[in-house]
Amino acid sequence: MTDWSKLSHAYGSAEDIPALLDRIASEPKPDLWSDLWSALCHQGSVYPASFAALPWLADVADSDDREQAVNALTLAGAIMAGAEQPHGAGDVRTDHAVEVETLLAAVNQHLRVTSDRTDYIHLLEAMLGFEGVVGWSEDLAWGLGNEEYEVDCPGCEAGLFIVLGERGFFSTSEDYALSVDDVEGRPLLPANPADLGGIGRRLHEIAVSDSQHEVAHALTYVFGHATCPDCETHFSVADQVSADWSATQ
Repeated sequence: MTDWSKLSHAYGSAEDIPALLDRIASEPKPDLWSDLWSALCHQGSVYPASFAALPWLADVADSDDREQAVNALTLAGAIMAGAEQPHGAGDVRTDHAVEVETLLAAVNQHLRVTSDRTDYIHLLEAMLGFEGVVGWSEDLAWGLGNEEYEVDCPGCEAGLFIVLGERGFFSTSEDYALSVDDVEGRPLLPANPADLGGIGRRLHEIAVSDSQHEVAHALTYVFGHATCPDCETHFSVADQVSADWSATQ
């Protein structure tokens, strides 16, 4: 039996978590899930109580309620993406191997049948969290969901937007989102799917297999190349996204 009073979350003692879990179980309102996220995975940070909640999240993820299962999977995936943080909860991948196995099976099941693009992207990221894939388990959904990544040019170090989606596929150093006029940019060069390797190839193949062709198309740009409009340096988008992870190691 978990003694929640001995655990902590973002706001201090986790003794309030059991009551919050009971409320979500009886009336799963979005604001209650938001409260749970805020306590257990505040801005990506995790705590001892975060991992103590995994058995409950695994049970919900394995239920027949699709909406609540997706909620549980995305939160659990975000928690596991922080498994290497200094959270004080010990070897969580060993201690919670059974829950992670359940969560991974559930996320793969939901990926096969989810038609909503946003849900699909978050489930794909959660899968990476359960598998222990560093970096992309935290940044995949951010870029694909918001249709942009922010990176520094490896040549001149200018801050760049890598735009992926409704506005097009291009790089720019201008604040394109607030501009009503055309901005100076350079078209992105997508990768040929046949030339993809590693995590890029795997994610693309999964998206194609799941008939998520829009996501698969965007991934060819994430793992493609960009050109800096300020200095004309040509670079790998994925390498610059991952450069932020290396800088924090």
